[in-house]
Amino acid sequence: MNRNWLPPTWAHPERVALTPGYHLRTMGPADVDLDLPAVRGSRDRLFSIYGQAWGWPPVELTREADIDDLAHHAAEIEAHESFLYGLFDAAESVLLGCLYIDPPAKVGADADISWWVVDNLVGSDLAAELDAFVPRWIAQEWPLAAPRYVGRDLSWDQWLALPDLGTEVEPA
Repeated sequence: MNRNWLPPTWAHPERVALTPGYHLRTMGPADVDLDLPAVRGSRDRLFSIYGQAWGWPPVELTREADIDDLAHHAAEIEAHESFLYGLFDAAESVLLGCLYIDPPAKVGADADISWWVVDNLVGSDLAAELDAFVPRWIAQEWPLAAPRYVGRDLSWDQWLALPDLGTEVEPA
């Protein structure tokens, strides 16, 4: 994983308000009891989006595997290697989706960004708000010159067809 894709003195936001009653915040293993039902409940659609690129989520996602995955994400967040944000209600009683901000794996951008909402929010006002919010937030708060919104700016198939980036990225 490349550690030089963001300025070393830049601090990532831990939490950001999306719309009244909803916010994004970084995630870790303590979120497993909210993450697991969200992922399992939307598994088939999520695999249709992320499966070819990431092989995720697996058919049988166990609690232990999800804890490990969330711990890996938390370590990457701490190291500023990549970022996972969950979309939560105000009480954090439910996970409604996730946002991934990753260093680029393919040529042509300085970040690969994607997000999803749970199945019952597809096409909802909250999903539309998230779709509008993410690019605006990234432009205003993140030190990125050329973010790529995979699944939005280009399809996952188009992204997969791009040449792989070398293992090192020049600092932004």
